[in-house]
Amino acid sequence: MTTEKETSGKPLDFIRQIIAEDLASGKHRTIVTRFPPEPNGFLHIGHAKSICLNFGVAVENNATCHLRFDDTNPDKESTEYVESIQRDVRWLGFDWGEHRYYASDYFDQLHDFAVQLIGMGKAYVCHLSSDEIRAYRGTLTEPGKESPYRNRSVAENLDLFARMRAGEFDEGTCVLRAKIDMASPNIVMRDPVLYRILKSHHHRTGDKWCIYPMYDFTHCLSDMLEGITHSLCTLEFENNRALYDWVLDTLQTPNHPRQIEFARLNINYTVTSKRKLLQLVTEGHVSGWDDPRMLTISGLRRRGYTPASIRNFCATIGIGKRESWIDMGVLENAVRDDLNEHARRVFGVLDPLKIVLTNYPEGETEEVVAQNHPQNPAMGERRVPFSREIYIERSDFMEDAPKKFFRLSVGREVRLRYAYLITCQEVIKNERGEVVELRCTYDPDSRGGTAPDGRKVKGTIHWVSAPHALRAEVRLYDRLFTAEYPDADKERNFKEFLNPHSLTLLSECMLEPGLAQATIEDRFQFERQGYFCLDNGASRPDRPVFNRIVTLRDSWAKLNESA
Repeated sequence: MTTEKETSGKPLDFIRQIIAEDLASGKHRTIVTRFPPEPNGFLHIGHAKSICLNFGVAVENNATCHLRFDDTNPDKESTEYVESIQRDVRWLGFDWGEHRYYASDYFDQLHDFAVQLIGMGKAYVCHLSSDEIRAYRGTLTEPGKESPYRNRSVAENLDLFARMRAGEFDEGTCVLRAKIDMASPNIVMRDPVLYRILKSHHHRTGDKWCIYPMYDFTHCLSDMLEGITHSLCTLEFENNRALYDWVLDTLQTPNHPRQIEFARLNINYTVTSKRKLLQLVTEGHVSGWDDPRMLTISGLRRRGYTPASIRNFCATIGIGKRESWIDMGVLENAVRDDLNEHARRVFGVLDPLKIVLTNYPEGETEEVVAQNHPQNPAMGERRVPFSREIYIERSDFMEDAPKKFFRLSVGREVRLRYAYLITCQEVIKNERGEVVELRCTYDPDSRGGTAPDGRKVKGTIHWVSAPHALRAEVRLYDRLFTAEYPDADKERNFKEFLNPHSLTLLSECMLEPGLAQATIEDRFQFERQGYFCLDNGASRPDRPVFNRIVTLRDSWAKLNESA
């Protein structure tokens, strides 16, 4: 699924160019891509880039994209993650149809391929510990050293691997390694591990297996078995491509997918490491994987981001070969652009100050007509109740206002949007000297906000009728980290940069009454405040909770400009 905005006028990126050339040359009659997440956590914004690429090129070419779960590590995987991944991919607007697979679907075949490599003298069972394997591997400038178990006979290796499979050995006592080249300039090719022992219950295969294949062995063979034509992955797997090709070439498989690497998504003021995201969740720094401050897809969905905004963001940043950093403001602008076009305008008072219109008839209520989107008349109108008592934003009043303060002050006139012109006459304070109420008069001939005598009123503010107001909690979210690159400083823990003001709770907000019918799918612009949505994880029928999705402007950019 793509939108006109996502594809209009942009040249093909290098991956799409390769695919177009392969189709034009007849190398492939059609293409097959795949999105292969590990079910060990929730997907984040970086995965969205891969989803949009893999599913996107399939959609564009009327082809197929598989969803395949790389479930080769039972210690970290669960069905909860499997379900969340499927939910996220569908929410983004993509569907795999009947093509949902698991690496565990191929465990028997992968085992047979491993036996085949042993029989060819291309794999051996090694009893070095993980630390010893690492030490024997060498460095970028020094070749590795052969394992003392490297030259065992085929028969001995077959027997040992069968005993590994039967569960005779404890975890960590031995592994199956490929026999390639310990002097290779590519460290990945220095006899990499293909299988390890894990005596853990698997979420799909139960206790059938106690040995599990490594990712590099699993991935290429799974691609081959599914007929993948273009295996698209991030640059961190560039060195692993040699092993991908070695496995398929050595086994002389009937087809050989092409691995192509692209730059991963690096975005500032956040972390996208699953391990670090899990820390934030388990240590209680956030409320869960779907906390709206997290750049997980579920967090962005709960925050109020739209699928189109994320797809447009991915289209904007594009696909390249060079690692780079994307400013958080680019993501925030993507949702602003989408919501500015589609979100209905409403009134919401977040820090209410009560006004009594002393010359308005007591007990009377009228309705004023408000535009749902002033720039898009097709979105229609709504009727908003107006009465003697209203709420305005506390920041829209100043008792001793400077000359250029164009909102409400004693003796000054201001326009209530879509309603009337009012003038503040009196300020009511409590015993602490705090302003608790304003007494104002309204001009009954200024309905709609226009003075009949043509006098100019510069200030326009929003409001909510007090007797009709929907009382709600509003949550204002800011960036989760104060540092632009929170995990770049190796001397400090990334959690030291957590923003203590990333969440502000406003418990006594007053919203126009029509918002009582808001649904999870609705997005609103609270005029002059930002974009908001109902929080599907915190709202109750008697107490709605609204999240601020994003401010109307990039406040961080303004701060940086003034710094």
